[in-house]
Amino acid sequence: MSQVEVITHGAIVELRLARAPVNALDPELCRELRAAVDAAVVAEAGGIVLSGGAKVFSAGLDVPYLMGLGDDREALTAAWQAFFAAARALAACPVPVAAAITGHAPAGGCVLALCCDYRVMAAGDFRIGLNETQVGLVAPEGIQRLMRRAVGVARAERLLVAGELVESERAARIGLVDELAATEDVATRAREWLQQLLALPREAMLQTRRIARADLVEALKPEHIEMERFVEAWYGEGTQAALRAVLARLGK
Repeated sequence: MSQVEVITHGAIVELRLARAPVNALDPELCRELRAAVDAAVVAEAGGIVLSGGAKVFSAGLDVPYLMGLGDDREALTAAWQAFFAAARALAACPVPVAAAITGHAPAGGCVLALCCDYRVMAAGDFRIGLNETQVGLVAPEGIQRLMRRAVGVARAERLLVAGELVESERAARIGLVDELAATEDVATRAREWLQQLLALPREAMLQTRRIARADLVEALKPEHIEMERFVEAWYGEGTQAALRAVLARLGK
């Protein structure tokens, strides 16, 4: 059964993450997402909506899965590479992508949203952000660039260093998301934003977009992720202790 549901709305294709219960990003889901983005482009979609669950857009990387890999560095590296490949597919997509954030979007969920052109988030007690430091991880330079691009350099520094997750109203206020809507209207508003772009002269819109997003694509190049250093840090004593604490909380 596919973990990415494909829903066609005329020229717009919605890709809905569908890995219960919280759309945790394991390698299979990441590979399916990348393939679904590519397939939508091949099918000449005018735009793409990336959506998730009603209460959790995506809870980020699947920490229990990653911790279960133990000392298998090759498998761990492959898992992270699958995630970054999915993020790059969104960032480099040749047609506009709108994120329909219908719930919480921490860590990897936030990264996927930041790779989209536009972010509509559900109003209410939902949070989004890059909370890597809270679980003992360092956000790579490339990921930090995504946050700076959205909220500015100084604010990104404060959010990243604290690993802060911000509630939806503040996220809209600081530019981390572009607008808020009722949960049931989030995907519709994402489609409506895309439809406004699709009403413009196509080539002018797409070429202007490509130029404007070049820095985002650059941010996710391997040299700005430094995968070997990232994987090495994963096995640090402090990081492992923090990750074990995460697993203990998840087990409650």
